[in-house]
Amino acid sequence: MLQTTEFALLRRVAAEQAERRAPSLAAAVVRGQDLLWTGARGAVDGAAPTTDTQYRIGSITKTFVAVLVLRLRDEGRLDLNDPLDKHVTGTSFGHLTVAQLLSHTAGLTSESPGSWWERSVGDDWPALMESMSGEPARHRAGERFHYSNVGYGVLGQLVAELRGMSWLSALTDEILSPLEMTRTSPMPAAPHALGWAVHPYADVLMPEPTPDAGAMAPAGQLWSTVADLARWVRFIGGDTGEVLHPDTMAEMRFPAAVEDGAAWTTGYGLGLQVWRADGRQYAGHTGSMPGFLATVAVDATTTTGALALTNTTAGVGVSALTFDLIKLVDDYEPALPAEWSPQSSVPAGLLALTGEWFWGPTPVVLRLLGDGWLDLRPANGAGRASRFRPVREDEWLGLDGYYAGETLRLHRHADGSPRHLDLATFIFTRTPYDPAAPIPGGLDKGTWPIEG
Repeated sequence: MLQTTEFALLRRVAAEQAERRAPSLAAAVVRGQDLLWTGARGAVDGAAPTTDTQYRIGSITKTFVAVLVLRLRDEGRLDLNDPLDKHVTGTSFGHLTVAQLLSHTAGLTSESPGSWWERSVGDDWPALMESMSGEPARHRAGERFHYSNVGYGVLGQLVAELRGMSWLSALTDEILSPLEMTRTSPMPAAPHALGWAVHPYADVLMPEPTPDAGAMAPAGQLWSTVADLARWVRFIGGDTGEVLHPDTMAEMRFPAAVEDGAAWTTGYGLGLQVWRADGRQYAGHTGSMPGFLATVAVDATTTTGALALTNTTAGVGVSALTFDLIKLVDDYEPALPAEWSPQSSVPAGLLALTGEWFWGPTPVVLRLLGDGWLDLRPANGAGRASRFRPVREDEWLGLDGYYAGETLRLHRHADGSPRHLDLATFIFTRTPYDPAAPIPGGLDKGTWPIEG
């Protein structure tokens, strides 16, 4: 990167560390598959932290648990609308759905009953469920967003029961090993930072405990490094390798609930926080445990993302820092558009589908994209537009916009030539109100006034 860009990034990190009195602060910026920049201030064991220094990442753990759940869904082992008790029996809230637990819309209490779990040695699953045997609901299921750490303890148990192993073993086998995230673990392994509380009125430190959270561990147990989390930022941005289909990751990033109402600056998808700031939308997660703060975030549109890790209980604005790092890079060194090049060939018959079609009297344009994808949008550029991915012969699946999830089907004449397109009962024909096509064409009684 340009020296001016690197200095601006380091200056932002240095200011945060100094002004907010962080014992240490490490950060990184990624774009696409590249780790563009790393920087650190402060000290761990008397030296500057490196990309291999572990920090506790708190609730970023939830993103890993959510990916394990979505992998089960993609395998057909569960449906997101399944009630919990279809897979995990013996709870007092078995009617809640998997999707509600993932998106914090189940209405469950935010914390497990008893001693504050983040500073206490955790109990096992039966003890957690016993503590939740009373009235764990705080809101009607589906009513609103209500962040629930205990909900992710439940999802960790869901993974364990369907996989026949602990959620940590599933995490290692299905995510960490394939992505070569060898420095992400449930307990710290040297070199690692110690967690500190910074006195609010004096420059002195007090050590914070880091107990095993037991059944609540899926809510915030993991430790990781700048190097490993840079890979995870890429993952959230869509570089999912063989671990998860990119469409599933896009589904996880889609907002399921808004946290702050009409302002809509923060919300939640399926295991991911989503934010809107400066005309951008980010996805990722924050993390907070005694002695540690962390954030990972990525703008999936530009694939530019960032992360920040610090070993203090409070006071450092890691989320704002992360967003600023992304914005600095995209402002100083915006990504170049992908170079256009012609296709060597196109699938047989698809070229004949391109061009102008009509929904009633309204012209739309169908364009052919790479890999047999289609783009359908109004001819005037305003209105419902979607891209479609081929799923089988003469069928495409809507990926975005109004028609996301809907199927576009091509109907042909007896000789095989294109007749009309059917998109969720919307019929598109080559001429306005084609009398030979279904409604809005020939099945009504209107005709154009044509002489002769």
